[in-house]
Amino acid sequence: MYRAPALKPLSRLVAAALLPSGLMCIAPALAQDATAVTLRPVVVTGSRVEAESFDLPYSVDVVDMRGTQEGNLRVNASEALNGVPGLVIQNRQNYAQDLQISVRGFGARAAFGVRGVKLIADGIPASNPDGQGQAATFNLDTAERIEVLRGPFSTVYGNHAGGVIQLFSRDGEGPPRITGGLTVGSWGTKRFGLGAEGEKNGVGFVLDASRLDTDGYRDHSEARRDQAFAKITLKPDEDSKLTLVGSGLRQKDTEDPLGVTWETYKRDPRAVEQVARDFNTRKSIDHLQGGVTYERRFGQDRLQLSAYSGTRGVTQYQSIPTGPQAAPRHAGGVVDFDRDFFGGGARWIAERELGAGRLTVTAGIDYDEAEDARRGYQNFVGPTLGIKGALRRNETDTVTSTDPYVQAQWKQDAWLWTAGVRHSRVRFKVEDRYIVPGNGNDSGSVSYRETTPALGVAYALSPAVNVYASYGEGFETPTLNELSYASPSTGFNFDLQPSTSKQAEIGIKAIVGDATRMNLALFQIGTDDEIVVAESSGGRTSYTNAGRTKRKGVELSMESELQPGLHARGAITWLDARYDDAFVSRGTTVPSGNRIPGIPEVSVFGELAWTVRSGLTAAAEAIYRSKVEVNDLNDAKPAPAYTLVNLRLSAEQKSGPWTFAQLLRVDNVFDREHIGSVIVGDAQGRYYEPGAERSLYGGLRATYTF
Repeated sequence: MYRAPALKPLSRLVAAALLPSGLMCIAPALAQDATAVTLRPVVVTGSRVEAESFDLPYSVDVVDMRGTQEGNLRVNASEALNGVPGLVIQNRQNYAQDLQISVRGFGARAAFGVRGVKLIADGIPASNPDGQGQAATFNLDTAERIEVLRGPFSTVYGNHAGGVIQLFSRDGEGPPRITGGLTVGSWGTKRFGLGAEGEKNGVGFVLDASRLDTDGYRDHSEARRDQAFAKITLKPDEDSKLTLVGSGLRQKDTEDPLGVTWETYKRDPRAVEQVARDFNTRKSIDHLQGGVTYERRFGQDRLQLSAYSGTRGVTQYQSIPTGPQAAPRHAGGVVDFDRDFFGGGARWIAERELGAGRLTVTAGIDYDEAEDARRGYQNFVGPTLGIKGALRRNETDTVTSTDPYVQAQWKQDAWLWTAGVRHSRVRFKVEDRYIVPGNGNDSGSVSYRETTPALGVAYALSPAVNVYASYGEGFETPTLNELSYASPSTGFNFDLQPSTSKQAEIGIKAIVGDATRMNLALFQIGTDDEIVVAESSGGRTSYTNAGRTKRKGVELSMESELQPGLHARGAITWLDARYDDAFVSRGTTVPSGNRIPGIPEVSVFGELAWTVRSGLTAAAEAIYRSKVEVNDLNDAKPAPAYTLVNLRLSAEQKSGPWTFAQLLRVDNVFDREHIGSVIVGDAQGRYYEPGAERSLYGGLRATYTF
């Protein structure tokens, strides 16, 4: 297999920095007639009102999904978000687990799901009140844009200190039309989709259904994913809008290849450990949710109301042995829960002239609740492994959060001041119904309260250059899993505290020439009481607070239309994330100064796309990640640095009422072996999740407009 020549870390960083810098230098000379780059994209994440991201005193990016969809498979959010600085989003080649997402290092420790980053889709949280979320519920077929908020102002979204990723689907507009598409490719990948959208008699509609089948790149990673989505929009009168959304996700017996040891990876990157086969590790998901939003204008003011509810069922067969010798406190190797969740919010937005400027005030309250009927079972019956056996756990877990907040924005001439504060109350309650000799009553409850302020200011040096500074305080509660046990032999952990953070950011946003946009941000984050593993044995893992950590970094991004039809964008992130205090984990002292695992020091993305007026687009993208530590001690083999190059070709033709589109995509063109993601601190040393070799995909799509 081809291996790119090794470069020293400093050389790699300099080379990566020169690419967008050089492009920005030549862009003004080449971009006189360009119109494709949106220099001042409008976002709502952060301020909760429509505002140009160029003016806001914090880092927020918008990814236009309309162009992104044409060149991608529309399966994982990582396809669209790799170019956002500060965000590391990894396709784990494992559909039994969610994408691995971290923002400025928050979320890198998550072994499953997404934590530390709030996920929202069409106003419905895809994150639970305890901070754990699922990006798999995002429907990329119908997405119009995705907004990514980083830094201090993410703290005004409550129990998620790292950032906010918010997806907005399209409204049904224009004449009714139906679309069908088929994509096939490497590793037995087949995806079929059927959709309809448009507007009829003042009612907009977007409907979509898809099925993904794959054998998986790795052994024991076969999956089938069915998704469905519906959105209805209507206007009861000129001053109001009503939106109804519903979505579903179903995965039956998705195989879980787990992580592998370094030795297994070197022997065969596609292999799995034998324990995955022995226990037939797998996961089934049934997820259904719906919501409604209503907005009404009262002169200069607006009222926004939202409500949602849903259900989620998960059955997961793990590789944890639970033989007859297992202690009575062992929770079993089969996780089985049924979740009911619901919530809502109310928000009032008022705009007034104040002095020589304009004041916008947003006041609101959010309420979210999730209740799990959670059971655990042995993963064997007799000598047969991988089937549901005797009951080992039976409890009801409830998490609620109540969050009032207020934000204000005042703009006067070249100045923009923004402030916000949120008061969060998160309550956990566990009702234990599995009480047997040797396993006592683990029932318990605990509440956390935190007030999180944020303040920012931006100043326009010129119409094309803004400088800004912002500061915020945030917190992350433990998840239910982390609270379950104070030690492997005892129950609910009443002493585990939330992790709190203080974040500061300064930056500059500039428009260069006629069609180039660039952002530069410098940030520092200090946290107290970081949550880490304390002990792990007998099928139970307990957690503790680790003291202080420090993250500091630089983000640089640019986007430019070099000449009509020739589009470039790039992003660089440098992030130094370390423990500031020593702490004890699994009986061993982790020294201060160690790197926080799961976080690359350098991430680089670059893309060059050329569009011909006939509807043909060719593009190349490159992704670089520096090495990644895999445990707190930094004493295991780090996941090595890698560089991947991907190519894509898309085309579109119109004939009467028909529109036809084609896609050809090659990922990892140079067939580079690499570790795509890591499982931080895995107790068995199975840290590594190998990424796919060279992969080829092709697709066809047809649309008929009535």
